[in-house]
Amino acid sequence: MSEGSNQRVGTAGERVAARYLVRAGWSLLDCNWRHCGAELRGELDIIARDGKAVVFCEVKTRRGERFGHPAEAVVSAKAGRIRSLGMAWLQQSGLRPEHVRFDVISVWLPRTGTPHLEHIRGAF
Repeated sequence: MSEGSNQRVGTAGERVAARYLVRAGWSLLDCNWRHCGAELRGELDIIARDGKAVVFCEVKTRRGERFGHPAEAVVSAKAGRIRSLGMAWLQQSGLRPEHVRFDVISVWLPRTGTPHLEHIRGAF
């Protein structure tokens, strides 16, 4: 699969995840937020409000099982970077939520049929 194809799959998975969260009653605060600081660079896929919590959702999308469970791609170094990016987003936004959480949403996009989603709350 080409880089462009991987990016399209990832973008499609993020759209599926965002619709799922909105249907669940969450408010989307930001999507694909990028930080390009001198010491910290990266992107947060979805930032949402779930009640009194601000939740940073990392979305991992796959077409099949060939490369394992999507959530397995969120290794400890990636989780640490997402935490740091989340704190940078909070600082920039000025929000002071009662709770902060980091979730992983795994999305499988079959070539035909309905996407399948798994939501791991408090993944790290």
